[in-house]
Amino acid sequence: MTTIAARRPALPDRALPWVGLAAVLAIFELLARTDLINRRFFPPVSEMIGRLAQELGETSFWSAVLDTLQGWALGLGIACLVAIPSGILIGSSPLLYRALRVPIEFLRPIPSVALIPLAVLVYGSGLQSKVFLAAFAATWPLLMQTLYGVQDVDPVATDTARSFGFSRGSRLLRVTLPSAVPYIATGIRISAAVALILVVTAELVIGAPGLGREINLARQGSNVELMYALILATGLLGLLVNQLFTWAERRVLRWHPSQRVEAVPA
Repeated sequence: MTTIAARRPALPDRALPWVGLAAVLAIFELLARTDLINRRFFPPVSEMIGRLAQELGETSFWSAVLDTLQGWALGLGIACLVAIPSGILIGSSPLLYRALRVPIEFLRPIPSVALIPLAVLVYGSGLQSKVFLAAFAATWPLLMQTLYGVQDVDPVATDTARSFGFSRGSRLLRVTLPSAVPYIATGIRISAAVALILVVTAELVIGAPGLGREINLARQGSNVELMYALILATGLLGLLVNQLFTWAERRVLRWHPSQRVEAVPA
């Protein structure tokens, strides 16, 4: 009896996010159907989903998705190549950290969208501009997470490794990096979402190929259903990216306490 009672909440817990999503969609469907929201500007959710289903069979839709994913992957990849080594290097050196703290804190709050004129001036309105913007925006969360991870290393573990004669490089590989990996993994997941946001924003504003440009074209053509269908597609793409990186983080960090699933008491 105790075991059954203890296991009952597991199914509702997994179902709750979907119940919440269904409730939100139902509310917006009802608001549109009862004309509490002007259907000219916000059609029923069922019509948006139906239009999205139609778009799934169109080659142009998948071409736009691939264009968006290309810019996202390149921007995130560049951010990883820049932020992770820089964060490890800066975080490992107190002198370097103190010297670069002010420039980092100056550059980090700059909105990436404010750099759109610079990106267009230097790179034009193509792929390079949105990659630059995505890389710039995604670098800072990952850099800060890497810095925090390196600086959060247990000093006792570092001193122990030093007392055993480990070189600086060995301490970095055997002590610092394993301790910083959970922070880095979280930073990559956050930066992945940020990079996707900036890629779609760049496509909307600059007109680079991708879902953002298709959303803007649908708006200009007063095709409201298509516009919302593409907006739903970007949301689903963001959800997929987040779930993918969450799954990867759990797989890679199975050994870390934060990823351990507590056993259900019998």
